[in-house]
Amino acid sequence: MSFTSEFKEFAMKGSVIDLAVGVVIGGAFGKIVASLVGDVIMPALSPMLGSVNFTDLAVQIATNAAGKPVMLRYGAFLQTIFEFLVIALSLFIVIKGINRLKRPSPNAPPPVPSRTEVLLQDIKDLLTRS
Repeated sequence: MSFTSEFKEFAMKGSVIDLAVGVVIGGAFGKIVASLVGDVIMPALSPMLGSVNFTDLAVQIATNAAGKPVMLRYGAFLQTIFEFLVIALSLFIVIKGINRLKRPSPNAPPPVPSRTEVLLQDIKDLLTRS
């Protein structure tokens, strides 16, 4: 098998195509989530939180050879954690809403069993009678 035909077989497998589609959709979904958090949720939280920004927090841990301070910038890490928590909470609320829309109505009749399920139940009933 030649290299090109082997590569073509690999690239055309369903799992590779599915992965590529998932990556593209994931990137687009990431933009939606970033916009939701940055343009909708953070401005709504801003009056309650004020201007929460930990990015400038740092501690000087040493001085380098040129005499400049060596800083441990832990504020950027804290800011990233805060933003992650806001994004995670936002996604949780959105997915919870989507799942609520997907739930069947409690008053809805149970789904009609498929032909296979009916036949299997008939076979089970016949076997239990024997």
